[in-house]
Amino acid sequence: MGRVIVSQFISLDGIVTDPDGSDRTSAGGWAFRHGRGPVEGDKFRLGSILDTGVTVFGRTTWELLGRLLSPRTDDFSVRMTKMAKLVASHSLTDVSGWANSALIDGDVVDAVRAERESRDVSVVGSLSVVRVLQAADLIDEYRLMTFPTVLGTGERLFPAADAPIHLQLASTVQNGPAVLTTYERSAGQG
Repeated sequence: MGRVIVSQFISLDGIVTDPDGSDRTSAGGWAFRHGRGPVEGDKFRLGSILDTGVTVFGRTTWELLGRLLSPRTDDFSVRMTKMAKLVASHSLTDVSGWANSALIDGDVVDAVRAERESRDVSVVGSLSVVRVLQAADLIDEYRLMTFPTVLGTGERLFPAADAPIHLQLASTVQNGPAVLTTYERSAGQG
């Protein structure tokens, strides 16, 4: 059985809104203010998952990354383009613009559960997808690239909840001014 791994750029105060500035929010682009190092390549250390797993995207993240990565020839971009991709969207009817992409037919939770039976499932960005998977208690691991920025407003990765979520620290790696921290589901959960 595979794992469901969520990878996010996140501010010090837990905000995930508009790290690249593409949404044109007032604080947008905060991750890119720290240089290219923490945001380029396989920054979330997905490694072999790029070759054997599947990534689930919401429409907005899929469109953005498809535009950015599909024409590039660096190793990471080529591997992301070759990787199997599932897109959760109510408005898209054609995902041929980025190779190896398919629309999720039906429920996101059902699709992720089915994929998880045989391989790792990665979710990059795509907060709407993350929210659905959080509600279904399907996330096994969070890979958070935390930047030394306090935004004050925006959407948080972890919404208010009725019960605590207990995770255990798996690794921490400094990446320039940012830190990649991996948290796994604590034993006994899920």
